[in-house]
Amino acid sequence: MREKVPMPSAGLRRDMEILEVLAGHGDPANADGFGVSWIAGRLGRETSQVSRALRALELEGMVERDSITRRYRLGWRLFALAARTQHTRLVRMATPYVRRLAAHFDEDAYLCVLRGNMVVTLQSVPSSRAYHRVWEGVSIPVIMAAAGRSLLADWDEDRVRELLRAGLPAGLDSAVASEDDWLAGLAHVRSAGYAISDVELEDSQAGVSAPVRDHRGLIAAAISVSVTRPTPPERLHEMGAIMAKEARDLSAALGLPATGRPVAFGPQEGKDD
Repeated sequence: MREKVPMPSAGLRRDMEILEVLAGHGDPANADGFGVSWIAGRLGRETSQVSRALRALELEGMVERDSITRRYRLGWRLFALAARTQHTRLVRMATPYVRRLAAHFDEDAYLCVLRGNMVVTLQSVPSSRAYHRVWEGVSIPVIMAAAGRSLLADWDEDRVRELLRAGLPAGLDSAVASEDDWLAGLAHVRSAGYAISDVELEDSQAGVSAPVRDHRGLIAAAISVSVTRPTPPERLHEMGAIMAKEARDLSAALGLPATGRPVAFGPQEGKDD
């Protein structure tokens, strides 16, 4: 006996039509939203019916109304769900890469994203050693994060200088590298695909990171490793090349065509002599 397919809810379908109208008209000139009459006219429906639907959607956070213009736009809950979905996919796709780096270097490895001027850790994978600080969900200023240079690699110089000159949050005494050092670090990320930086908030010798790009070519995240043991500069650059390769492969998995010459893991790389 064929299973009966449930019919879609007419009310849900009408609500979805409203959301699609609001989502499909992103004209900057109408950034403050759209009025009830305009939405109703677009859908060919009664203004009173659309008004009731919008009020119900507003209560659920699916749309929001400007208190001055009284116009509607997509609400916070839709954007929160979209961001959560994006991060869920990012963490899922990045997990094998972050784990591989942690195991290969025997150092803590991280997946980080930029939120405003802060770096948020989405995932941390520990080394084999006993102590490991859990960083998931922790935010730190981007200028003090090991992944900072990778996440800001596409910023223009003026914007970076403005950020650096804003200073550190009150109570943080760590020194930040000079503007010229920072700009040189960003240039190195753009040319070599990885960054090497001091790590002010951890008992680490250095941090090595690389930017991860999405299908549009925009930096979506950074993978990072904290180097806790004394390591010569040449070895840090070897680690950076491996990080860059992993970041390129992850970017390709996220939809960006992979480019550049692969850097293979050597049989003893990342091990102490």
